[in-house]
Amino acid sequence: MLIDTYGRVATDLRVSLTDRCNLRCTYCMPEEGLQWLAKPDLLTDDEIVRLIDIAVTSLGIEEVRFTGGEPLLRPGLPGIVERVAALAPRPRMSLTTNGIGLARTAAALKAAGLDRVNVSLDTLRPDVFKTLTRRDRHHDVLAGLTAAREAGLTPVKVNSVLMPGLNDDEAPDLLAWAVERGYELRFIEQMPLDAQHGWKRDGMVTAGDILASLRTRFALVPEGAEARGAAPAERWLVDGGPQRVGVIASVTRPFCSACDRTRLTADGQVRTCLFAREETDLRGALRSGAPDEEIARIWRLAMWGKKAGAGLDNPAFVQPDRPMSAIGG
Repeated sequence: MLIDTYGRVATDLRVSLTDRCNLRCTYCMPEEGLQWLAKPDLLTDDEIVRLIDIAVTSLGIEEVRFTGGEPLLRPGLPGIVERVAALAPRPRMSLTTNGIGLARTAAALKAAGLDRVNVSLDTLRPDVFKTLTRRDRHHDVLAGLTAAREAGLTPVKVNSVLMPGLNDDEAPDLLAWAVERGYELRFIEQMPLDAQHGWKRDGMVTAGDILASLRTRFALVPEGAEARGAAPAERWLVDGGPQRVGVIASVTRPFCSACDRTRLTADGQVRTCLFAREETDLRGALRSGAPDEEIARIWRLAMWGKKAGAGLDNPAFVQPDRPMSAIGG
């Protein structure tokens, strides 16, 4: 079991498979100049599977989310998914992706054992997409979403970040589009994870702003705390349901007290929080020949020291020293 001093138990493992990405979203990384991890520093496929095995069989992990960077850039992804699906007990498996390349891989990932996907899409307008991501790939994301739904990687969740002056007027249109296609839309407050440290608390689009915009067109009924559990998204029934919309308000409505997540970076570090500034090295233990029991002990000790919260609602919050592409979303 991965328990901390506040009584929270981690059952959800986020695994970053690579720090690389084929987009350059303005709220995540600069257009150029990022130094990628050297290949020897990255965990191998075997190392990733071994750590997930330890987490599932010895530490109580029930759900594994593959992230990046962009996890579809990992050549061995289908094989990793297949091997994790063979573990006993079998964890639920999901993938967070920008959707580029999903059109050609969705069926194979489903066959390997992946359960569902989260796809990032911030706008319905190709020109705005190009401005936000610095790439002209909007059509590829839409194709990836369609392929995921047809492959049965459901529920397909769509993650959207609204940026002032760019797409902050699109919330109702995005929700209408998602409802029509059977996607579950989740808005995410912009978080301070950009490598260039350009995030400003005063300029962000808040959960309150998003909900006010949505209510100009839709009737929203809160699902409630019991249905939410430890999930990061507060959810509302749209026009009586069954479709839902979620808002992840990491900054203005922190949910740290219910957090059930532990994170493994692409270079084999345990992070107790997306916003933590400390990491615990598992790669070194792996490569020095440590047995599974010792690796599990190191992981438990790391989680025992997890802080109460990230403090994102505090004006004095200090951003982590690694961009999100190196940490995993």
